[in-house]
Amino acid sequence: MWWETAPFWVALLGLSAIAMARGQATYWIARLVTEQALRRVRPAEGWQARVHAWLQGEGIAHGRRSIERWGLVVVPLCYLTVGFQTVVLAAAGVLRITWLRFSLAQLPGALAWGLIYTTIGFAAWEAILLAAAGSPWALAGLIALLVVLAATLVSRRSRARRG
Repeated sequence: MWWETAPFWVALLGLSAIAMARGQATYWIARLVTEQALRRVRPAEGWQARVHAWLQGEGIAHGRRSIERWGLVVVPLCYLTVGFQTVVLAAAGVLRITWLRFSLAQLPGALAWGLIYTTIGFAAWEAILLAAAGSPWALAGLIALLVVLAATLVSRRSRARRG
């Protein structure tokens, strides 16, 4: 890949820019979907009406103000995780955090992500995948984990449909 042969600072800035772009895309998709849903959809009854009222309510407004004031520290920290990152970035969009506050909070996390992947990140992932591929037990464990995850998701969806 290009970052393997690039000078350290170029790789760091390039990977950090990719992290920033991904974070911005996730934030804006969630924010635009929330804005459009609140503007154009007016459910009259059922859970959709309750969710709509909740998104427009004082609770969310208070939550947004609280996150803007105290909780944005979770945005840079989410870049140090796998999976939780997308949830946090989308939540910032759903809560309609102001773009400037979100972007400033995102910057140190994206730089940390770029630093990790510029130095040890991709080598660590490659080592994990090679270990799993080279060991039948590790491969069986990975497949078992995926089966459990899929079964859990199917079970939750089934219960949600019945409930």
